[in-house]
Amino acid sequence: MSDSLPKLPNIEFLIDGNGDITIGAVASIACAATASDDEQCLAMLVRRQDETLNDLLIRLDRAIELAYEGEEFIDEVNNGPSDTP
Repeated sequence: MSDSLPKLPNIEFLIDGNGDITIGAVASIACAATASDDEQCLAMLVRRQDETLNDLLIRLDRAIELAYEGEEFIDEVNNGPSDTP
């Protein structure tokens, strides 16, 4: 299978620090990816049409980076789509 999982350093950093990620249904949303640490929710992304799971995880990794480095918290579950690549 050629769709091997890329490096996800921010997800790894989060999990190593007792944070967590969740992937699955959220309310009426069929698939979302969330990330949080002990203090706050860092990101909630809605899986886009035709987006692969790998692509969703890459976006989640980037969203975690934006939350930690730029204090930009993405919430697509409650606020709708974002322009985060």
